[in-house]
Amino acid sequence: MYLDNKNVLVVGTGISGIAAAELLIKQKIAATLFDGNKELDVEKLYEKSKVLRQIPLLLGDLTEEQISSFDIAVLSPGVPIDLPLVNKMRDRGVVIWGEIELAYYFTKGKVAAITGTNGKTTTTALTGELMSSYFSDVKVVGNIGIPYTSVALDTTEDTVTVAEISSFQLETMKAFKPVVSAILNITPDHLNRHHTMENYIRAKESITMNQTKEQVCVLNYEDEVLREFAEVCPARVVFFSSRHKLTEGFYYADKEIYYAHDGVEDLVIAVDELNILGEHNYENVMAACAMAVNLGVPMESIRKVLRRFQAVEHRIEYVTEKKGVRFYNDSKGTNPDAAIKAVKAMNRPTYLIGGGYDKESEYDEWIESFDGKVKELVLIGQTASKIEACAHRHGFMNTVICETFEEAIRYCYEKSVSGDAVLLSPACASWGMFANYEERGRIFKEIVRGLKE
Repeated sequence: MYLDNKNVLVVGTGISGIAAAELLIKQKIAATLFDGNKELDVEKLYEKSKVLRQIPLLLGDLTEEQISSFDIAVLSPGVPIDLPLVNKMRDRGVVIWGEIELAYYFTKGKVAAITGTNGKTTTTALTGELMSSYFSDVKVVGNIGIPYTSVALDTTEDTVTVAEISSFQLETMKAFKPVVSAILNITPDHLNRHHTMENYIRAKESITMNQTKEQVCVLNYEDEVLREFAEVCPARVVFFSSRHKLTEGFYYADKEIYYAHDGVEDLVIAVDELNILGEHNYENVMAACAMAVNLGVPMESIRKVLRRFQAVEHRIEYVTEKKGVRFYNDSKGTNPDAAIKAVKAMNRPTYLIGGGYDKESEYDEWIESFDGKVKELVLIGQTASKIEACAHRHGFMNTVICETFEEAIRYCYEKSVSGDAVLLSPACASWGMFANYEERGRIFKEIVRGLKE
């Protein structure tokens, strides 16, 4: 086996790094854990995983001698592949892997992998439920919050692994080869990491790099980049469309989703039967159905799951209603395109809470999507002034900047009237104010539920 007698460095001590190190320890592969933070609380790390005491832990900087002693470096997703340290390792012949690649090395069975700028988590969760309705052993892993390495050793030839894969994770793929892949959409995001849109697109499309025409790639027909990619995609392409009637693939028309194949059109479901809102979610449904069908899940099983599936936490998640005002948590709307979809899904006049960490995004299209639906834009965080200036340039003057998250929520509650909605859909990352978007969403729900009627 390739990893036999290899010396492996795991870079990063977050959830992915810990899971990768634990897998290597279980497999008795020589491993060292590294974190660039020399002030790291080591005891707190060992509280998370006692077995990490079995391997060396390096903090701060690595010497040239230490770098040269490793054969493979397994990077956590948050570690940029162009860091000076990573470049040094690469120059010295160290093979660069990611946590996903390490997990795939040990995985048995079939893999269904999902990427895209938006909709990944909802599509992954739904695909997992669709697969579970038919297959006896299904693992749902990846960017959805469960490290792939934490379950890879539990897979068998009968396992179906459904993996949400981010662009960060795709940068370090080598042998990863899903039976079915999906690229849901590509819009600008993470340009502070990928630097150019071309790099970002290349990362997303690389989910297919090892596929052949014996495998399937599900693509969004409405995405111009993906429609062009379909012509060179190494896998067999299956399209889904929210605007066009397709002769082959899944499409949405007249409030119904259809599956066109072999000269027939099957009605999959009427969207009024679904529990999730918005055209973007109908696209997520079609992508999940396309993946399930191409792994052999019967349509009747698919329909049963679709009728009971609920929105994923932090993705246009209904929280509660107070004094006739409905509150929605879309904390996972961490870029403008995702936030646009949330605004479009609202069917009430809306107070919108936005702003956060600056990922160098542009907000023009987000502001233009308000289309009379947003009553006021309430801004917080690092990007507040930048977004307010953008809104004013587009003639949307109903903006206010709040100092704290709680102040923004209470402001919306005080101004709103029965029949309104309050939507948290920041169009920005959470960093700087929160540990992650999950924490931001949980705090939003706690504050909202504590509001006095």
